[in-house]
Amino acid sequence: MVSGVQIHSKLAEQAQAVILTEDALAFLAALHRTFESTRQSLLIAREEAQRRWDSGAPFDFPPETAHIRAEASWQCAPPAPGLEDRRVEITGPTDRKMVINALNSGAKTFMADFEDSSSPTFSNMVSGQLNLRDAIRREIDFDTGGKSYKLIEKPCVLIVRPRGWHLDEPRVTVDNAPVSGSLFDFGLYFYHNAKELVKRGFGPYFYLPKMEHYLEARLWNDVFNFSQSYIGLAHGTIRATVLIETLPAVFNMEEILFELRTHSSGLNCGRWDYIFSFIKKRRADRSAVLPDRKDVTMTVPFMDSYVRLLIQTCHRRKVAAMGGMAAQIPIKNDPAANDAVMEKVRLDKLREVLAGHDGTWIAHPLINKIALAVFNEHMLGPNQYHVRREDVKVAAVDLLNPRVPGTITDEGVRSNISTSLAYTSAWIGGNGCIPLNYLMEDAATAEITRVQLWQWVKYNSRLESGQYITAEYVEKLIDELAPDVKKIYPGVKEDNLKIAVDYLKGQIKKEWPSEFLTSDLMPYLAIADGAEPKWQKSAL
Repeated sequence: MVSGVQIHSKLAEQAQAVILTEDALAFLAALHRTFESTRQSLLIAREEAQRRWDSGAPFDFPPETAHIRAEASWQCAPPAPGLEDRRVEITGPTDRKMVINALNSGAKTFMADFEDSSSPTFSNMVSGQLNLRDAIRREIDFDTGGKSYKLIEKPCVLIVRPRGWHLDEPRVTVDNAPVSGSLFDFGLYFYHNAKELVKRGFGPYFYLPKMEHYLEARLWNDVFNFSQSYIGLAHGTIRATVLIETLPAVFNMEEILFELRTHSSGLNCGRWDYIFSFIKKRRADRSAVLPDRKDVTMTVPFMDSYVRLLIQTCHRRKVAAMGGMAAQIPIKNDPAANDAVMEKVRLDKLREVLAGHDGTWIAHPLINKIALAVFNEHMLGPNQYHVRREDVKVAAVDLLNPRVPGTITDEGVRSNISTSLAYTSAWIGGNGCIPLNYLMEDAATAEITRVQLWQWVKYNSRLESGQYITAEYVEKLIDELAPDVKKIYPGVKEDNLKIAVDYLKGQIKKEWPSEFLTSDLMPYLAIADGAEPKWQKSAL
């Protein structure tokens, strides 16, 4: 065992034997000892920034980097092999069957997700690494229940999303401190697969989530340079697409690209997390109260401004501007309802391609045909970098415009409660991606529901009927709706549902909402995995 490194779970022993090798753990320890202090300082900087915003400081573009935004000559690296055309990307967790089905989907790329669509049990995280390792080497085929799962000859290009900077990996410690979830996911995938990917004509490609400041992008770039040197890989081999899914990040897009310019493959509109962040970061602003979740569409002013500025920024720097998720899944046994849902998908993808996006996200293989047809018709080349959107003029006030047509309804409150309880219960039980009401839901949706309920209670909002939304009203609905959660998601366990109920009741009465439910509830997973996370405190 590597000095100072401890593994606190015996789960997934077969995967551990292949993935948590001595040399891989030595690499993780090197990453931790080199970068952990910087990570912690950046997380502290997030807290300090939030206090400033709570006190009334404005959100705006950083004045100290105005010269970077003004300089027109710099560009990012050209597309890496396999990333020239990304018109449809499918996403999902890293279980073995999902990996095969996604890679065989016909999409251009597959984003294998260790983040929002995965519940980070140790088994999920380590077995997911093994599944990706096997897929890259074409050793992933298996038979089960009389069915064979085999990779096609030319599967999707693989991209991996590690966890965000804020998350720890409590089942592995270095010098008695938990390693970063980001570095755990990135480090193991990179160490085991980077050279193999290059040998096969591609490279180690990543999606980077939840960043809030360009210095967080600088940290990733430093990690990339360190890692490439560590294994003897040419600098610039790694490529990373950054999800712009926090309100602070939208004011840092040029700077994020600049910091990662030798490794950048573009930006993505992480639409659901962006709405969550819009509410959470403006928690002290009564004017930022939003209506029902269904009313906050991509065409409302603050979302439309975000999209247009992202496309302009990416194309100015010659990288991909990726569109957002189509979370819809097919409706069986109801052709009319299915046709209506699929038409919504088609119109959403049409909006994206006509706006200038270079590709889009889907959550289900059967949606690929619809998305691909739209982009094939309207994007004749591999991308739209030539669509410079010089017509776009977006100021800070546009990105902060809280005016959204719509109301807060009893049904909207009920929907938020049911979704929050169902997803949180499933996540605690080890499932991070569940179908609810013909949508594939992940942590981002659960986060929106949680902070909306908090916001409505905090600011004593009214339903369209005139009734005030109080903590007592929401608690009564939680108790009423909790028994029905098993009907909309039958896999929920009673103990996990009770945890979800208690958690949501606690959240709506807090002065400020917790940063992330995944951070709050991680101790439950760690304890179930045999690791007592003494350095963490539950939010309950």
